[in-house]
Amino acid sequence: MDELVKTREERVLRLTLNRAEQNNLLTPTLVRELVVALAGASVDREVGCVLLDASGPMFCGGLDLQELAGAGADGICEAHGALFSIGMEYSKPVVAAVHGPCLGAGVGLAANAHVILAAQGVKFGLTEVRYGFWPFAAHRALVLAMGERRVTELSLTGRIFGAQEALQYGLVQEIAPAFELDDRATVMARHLASCSPEAVRRGLEFIRRCRTVDGDQAAALAADMGRQGAASADFAEGIRAMREARRPEWPALES
Repeated sequence: MDELVKTREERVLRLTLNRAEQNNLLTPTLVRELVVALAGASVDREVGCVLLDASGPMFCGGLDLQELAGAGADGICEAHGALFSIGMEYSKPVVAAVHGPCLGAGVGLAANAHVILAAQGVKFGLTEVRYGFWPFAAHRALVLAMGERRVTELSLTGRIFGAQEALQYGLVQEIAPAFELDDRATVMARHLASCSPEAVRRGLEFIRRCRTVDGDQAAALAADMGRQGAASADFAEGIRAMREARRPEWPALES
């Protein structure tokens, strides 16, 4: 049985964690498959958005600690680092649909998504400290989502928190009834996949580059990338489509 199921729905690539009987624990194999699938989607012109979900009652119970303790930790931790930083470097939007408990590294995996939707009543927890470990690889993505002080508190205590708290902390953007979650996440992913690929790529690149510059440099960067965006064929088509009251046909998908 495949640990990761990949399905294409128009311009949305759905990646489904498929270890339901093992609470979708992240094994080295599953982590590497996720990294490869995400890397492939990033250069696939037919993919406009990635939708991450999971089978079974739990979204992800975290790392498979037995495999982490029993295998070569260096290679595994390197793979984890690649997975938990991919959202900060990714050029296409990623949506996560968290339908069930999300613990440990599962929270880090979800935090790499640009948009997270959670079912009502879902529980989260950075529980690594309970097992004598720490969420090293996911720390940066978690901090970008929730802030350093909140992530430090959650990592230190290992406490469980609910979807409403996750919404307040900025980890989750939307809460939905469980029976509506997949439909809402799919609608969100399809919407993002329908946006201008050029505008999305430039926007995510701008966000990434802004993290490493000061205020004046950020202003200059915004002006430079704004000029590039205004001169793009996608922007010209977007203006024409707005004037003609029709759906845009993005040149970036055709060139």
